[in-house]
Amino acid sequence: MDVYEALYTTRAMRRVKADPIPVEVQRKILDAAVRAPSGGNTQNWRFLLVDDPDVKAKLGPIYRECLGQLWVTIYKERAEAAEADPESPDAREFVSIRSSAQHLADHFEAYPLLLFSFVQYDPSGGSICPATWSAMLAARAEGVGSAWTSVFLFQLDAVLDVLGVPKQDGWLFSSCVTFGYPTGRWGIAPRRPVHEVSYRNQWGAPVGFEIAEPLWSPS
Repeated sequence: MDVYEALYTTRAMRRVKADPIPVEVQRKILDAAVRAPSGGNTQNWRFLLVDDPDVKAKLGPIYRECLGQLWVTIYKERAEAAEADPESPDAREFVSIRSSAQHLADHFEAYPLLLFSFVQYDPSGGSICPATWSAMLAARAEGVGSAWTSVFLFQLDAVLDVLGVPKQDGWLFSSCVTFGYPTGRWGIAPRRPVHEVSYRNQWGAPVGFEIAEPLWSPS
């Protein structure tokens, strides 16, 4: 697969089949992940794969409770605005995002494979996020969809207890990534263009170019 195809089409894929992910594919995903940059080459990360139905059954209710907290805290104002003006573009976008996120929560136990990422003594995420993203890109190359979520932070102690993570050793939860073969099609995610979110040399200064459409497209 062309690297740009992977970069442009690796988007959150939350609607997936229950088909198991073969162990050989899991091997490729994790082996690619550990090749990512790591501060001081310490590789102070740990990955925890979850495919045991009993473990997922314990995590599912926790996840749904966490997502419920997300809607009434961080996204409260946006949710209220969407309810006040449901026909606005932002409202329509938010409703779509919330529906997709809620689908993940409602079907959490059905995802065939979960990847939990942990890092030791590095709250910045600089030593773990590149590795997790590499895992997601490798999954894309294998035709496996993924979705990154960190909402477990709302009930972190309960999650660590379920997974048996030693809290006294400084391990920090970074993310949970769901994996599964998509039911839909791959595509380029719509995003605000580069020139609207990028600056050069000084905050607020124009980046110096505009990109009206994605620079990569399927051949």
